[in-house]
Amino acid sequence: MLSTFFLTMEALADLLQPTFMSMIVDRGIRNASVRQILFYGVCMLFIALAGAGCAVMRNGFASRVSQIVGKELRRDMYHNVQLLSMENIDRLRPASIITRITNDVAQIQEFVNGIMRIMVKAPIICVGAIILILVQTPGQAPVIAGILLVVSVLIFGNMRVGYPRFGKVQERLDRLNGVTREFLSSVRVVKAFNAEDGEMEKFDGVSWELARANTSALRTMAVFSPFISLTVNFGVVLLLWISKSAQSAEIGRLMASVNYMTQVLFAVGMISNTLNTAVRAAASSARISEVLCEKPAQRMPAQPLMPEICGDIRFERVSFSYAGAGKEALHDINVHIHPGETVGIIGSTGSGKTTFVNLVPRFYDATKGKLLIDGCDVTQIDTKCLRTAVAVVPQKALLFSGTIKENLRWGREEADDEELCRAAEVACADEFIIKSAQGYDTLLGQGGVNLSGGQKQRLSLARALVRNPKILILDDGTSALDAQTESDVLKGLGGMGGKMTVLLVSQRISTVMRTDRILCLDRGRVQGYGTHDELMDSCTVYREIYDSQIGGGYHGGA
Repeated sequence: MLSTFFLTMEALADLLQPTFMSMIVDRGIRNASVRQILFYGVCMLFIALAGAGCAVMRNGFASRVSQIVGKELRRDMYHNVQLLSMENIDRLRPASIITRITNDVAQIQEFVNGIMRIMVKAPIICVGAIILILVQTPGQAPVIAGILLVVSVLIFGNMRVGYPRFGKVQERLDRLNGVTREFLSSVRVVKAFNAEDGEMEKFDGVSWELARANTSALRTMAVFSPFISLTVNFGVVLLLWISKSAQSAEIGRLMASVNYMTQVLFAVGMISNTLNTAVRAAASSARISEVLCEKPAQRMPAQPLMPEICGDIRFERVSFSYAGAGKEALHDINVHIHPGETVGIIGSTGSGKTTFVNLVPRFYDATKGKLLIDGCDVTQIDTKCLRTAVAVVPQKALLFSGTIKENLRWGREEADDEELCRAAEVACADEFIIKSAQGYDTLLGQGGVNLSGGQKQRLSLARALVRNPKILILDDGTSALDAQTESDVLKGLGGMGGKMTVLLVSQRISTVMRTDRILCLDRGRVQGYGTHDELMDSCTVYREIYDSQIGGGYHGGA
């Protein structure tokens, strides 16, 4: 409101200038009165200074408000994304979400700034100038009406043609960000396979698509803007032609009318340019609204349960399929895991191992059947309560910039140094931490780039153990460890005395053989569930995995 007030004062100052100029001509020069010339000249000077002061204030408020709008939009979008389920994020796509939070919000910021600096001023200037033209030269009303009609049609056509084109620009920007993000996240693989040329071609392709979309959108402005300027300039010529017989007493008024027509031209140009920004902002606004209005795919109960979780997990005829997938990732799973039990999960690639464990912390909801945690339907349990009791160690260890100690405290912020050391010891991470120059205060690069794969996995496990979880999920979380280190880690977990239920996903049969029971999956179906000996006797798929990795036959009782 303050910005609009100062902007209005600035516009009025601009509108007063031609009127005072006409007074200098018609009263001062015509009457050869130096006093009147000086008086009206000083008035024009003070009006110009007042307008400049208002412009400074308007710019300050407009910049501040546009930045606040951008900050709040980004905050609200980021907050809503955190509430969304994995299914929502998969559908919106991470690269697109990043574009919306950055580039699309920047478009809105630019538009808001333009509204308070130009869009409000332009109509005031335009309407005020037209009124003053009619006051100065009443006979020009038909000319003004014709000009406004043609300009309105051109502006409407500009918006109608431009809107879908600017929407496509943002979509192409999504694709560019997606390709860039994919390359940066897999840069080592690209370099290892000498695939830089292929990635460059891919990037060039999407970059050209963005350039073509931008060119198509900007051509709209290139076509319509000159016609708008031509129309108003034609009005100036027509105004002068009609006024060619003006008496000398009306020269000042005619000059004022020409100046006002110039202001109309300037105002219409500002409106046209701002509407082009508005078209782009409208396309961005629709994309931002999609994120802000996205409802979590997971249903939240009105009165969520907050049970004391002990680690009893029961799958009752659970099936699951990803959104848009043609087949089920899991089918009719019936499994009961007792508290404190360590269960190994094995199967070929694509058998549903990760999907199985992702249902436990409720990253996804089962499409059929029920998943019960300590007798409670997981969809009825408070999400924070559930995930506080569950810790996950993914195959790809995800660490954050900061010290080792700060990364470990992601598990539990209030954990003291003794608890951190104990968790690191169980995870066999203490040996390389102690050898580091700064120990637990050693700084890690983004993603733990200065650590090996095995070191990152051990830190991820230590971070999970700091949480003191009731359910620990190791999703191939020891795949980067050598056999001896993995054996030591599993012994450390076993030495915790059944304090937590452990779900151990692994591709190595030597790893799952040490667990209490083993779940064998194949194509989303349970092929066997029991001890190693039981599965060797009853499960063909498990026996095939054993023979392929260990071989030498099996004679029972191993």
